[in-house]
Amino acid sequence: MTNAAQKTQGDVSAFAKDLTKEPPRSPRDTLGGFVIAARAVDKCRSVINNSQGEYHSGCPLDNMFLDFAGISYDDFKAKIADGASDEELDAWIRATTKQKNRIDIIKWNNDFRYKRISELPENLQEYMEDYIPQVVPKGKIVYHFFDVYDYEEGRL
Repeated sequence: MTNAAQKTQGDVSAFAKDLTKEPPRSPRDTLGGFVIAARAVDKCRSVINNSQGEYHSGCPLDNMFLDFAGISYDDFKAKIADGASDEELDAWIRATTKQKNRIDIIKWNNDFRYKRISELPENLQEYMEDYIPQVVPKGKIVYHFFDVYDYEEGRL
């Protein structure tokens, strides 16, 4: 029986990753048409399922997506807590987002896919200054903001 077949209403455990054993999806992965969203879903599910490890839901990265989409964290978390599948969340994000212009979403996604550390808000630049040497393998070059996560989690 697949996870989807085992899922019952309000059962997030059928879809929650154990983030103590595997990382969430890359911030480059999309859900509902948005980068960051799939990762935010993985982290929120794991928090609800108490399997988040060192990951945080509702962090500044998640809020970049939620703020742009015009979705409150409380509504996002409640929808996930209902046990929604990725397919259901994709449809819900598309229906709920305040961003309806496709080119605006594409431009926002591309901005984040290629955002450099120097283009982040000052507080995140300061945080990354200490964080990058801790998680990026020595000798690797961070070209874009998302590289930090993909290096740390072994995708690059």
